[in-house]
Amino acid sequence: MKKPDYHILVCNSYRVAGSAQGFCNKSGATDLLQYISEECQDRGIDAVVTSTACFSVCAQGPIVVVHPLNAWYGKVTGEAEIDKILDALEEGGVCEELVITD
Repeated sequence: MKKPDYHILVCNSYRVAGSAQGFCNKSGATDLLQYISEECQDRGIDAVVTSTACFSVCAQGPIVVVHPLNAWYGKVTGEAEIDKILDALEEGGVCEELVITD
């Protein structure tokens, strides 16, 4: 198996007890998954997109993390923010405007 260039993680607020119930899920994170996957394919970005458990930074959600860059993005509420993140990936960098970590 060829390792993808990027692994994009989207918080979907899954809890240990099971169902998604947190801020990111309630703020539309699930809707972002398909858009990110389709945009990566359309743009030729070699990435795997994964829905995850809670990242525990709900106040800044929805959260998207891109590896191997270790870029943590907050307040990713829709297509406009995703486009900024993917534009930066296409240029080989990080979208500083949305980064929530140092």
